[in-house]
Amino acid sequence: MSSAGTLTRADLAETVNRKLGLSRAESLAMVESILARMSGALARGENVKISGFGSFVLRDKNERMGRNPKTGVEVPITSRRVLTFRASQLLKSRIAKG
Repeated sequence: MSSAGTLTRADLAETVNRKLGLSRAESLAMVESILARMSGALARGENVKISGFGSFVLRDKNERMGRNPKTGVEVPITSRRVLTFRASQLLKSRIAKG
């Protein structure tokens, strides 16, 4: 894993390579395929649930009034779709154990 504490696509591909014995190219292709499938589902408005890990959920936010913190002037914030992640109970318990 990277020394900076960030899990990368290359790290995932390396793990697939070691665990499944696929070539580095095949491992990276598998990781890219999974991420593309998840991205495509989210782009179509579908939620993505990975059992034992968590759910990526799309939410539609309505238009609202906001305030510019520098000037204090009110400005409208347009409606938008946001992506949230909700960790599963299993993941939460693994994180809590440290």
